[in-house]
Amino acid sequence: MTEQRVALFVDVQNIYYTTRQVYNSHFDYNAFWALVSKGRKITKAIAYAIDRGDPRQQQFQGILRAIGFEVKLKPYIQRSDGTSKGDWDVGITLDVMSWAPRVDTIALASGDGDFDLLLHKVQQDFGLQTEVYGVEALTASSLIQACNHFVPITHDLLLPIKAAKKRQQKAINTI
Repeated sequence: MTEQRVALFVDVQNIYYTTRQVYNSHFDYNAFWALVSKGRKITKAIAYAIDRGDPRQQQFQGILRAIGFEVKLKPYIQRSDGTSKGDWDVGITLDVMSWAPRVDTIALASGDGDFDLLLHKVQQDFGLQTEVYGVEALTASSLIQACNHFVPITHDLLLPIKAAKKRQQKAINTI
């Protein structure tokens, strides 16, 4: 039996904000990689992020590269009306369609319901298995229903935020 080939796509901003909002934690990309690659071969892994030129973000991007991700960056756009734009939906879609003929499974880390049509398309046109990894409370129900397998992001895929640790330690020290 040949090893199953997986292409992995991560909507970094979506994962960052959803894990922070629900768990006040950071996503553990090493644990995620270990989970997705268990018994399978990751053929391609791309993390899509917004580039603000921040040194901490650049350090994080270096960590992603060291794990095995290709990091694709798009500049952060601040509009004159105060709104901002930093969306990778089209880029992720194009890459998923490009890699679909070469793999057995598409794994997507995002909660964005806009990807439900994409998952239906790769299942229909390529007969692929699709997996979604997302914070269940903030993952679109249409995306959960569209995939073959939904994996909720829970504590085993999270890292604590250092500031939260400091607050907890300060509270303990005052008791």
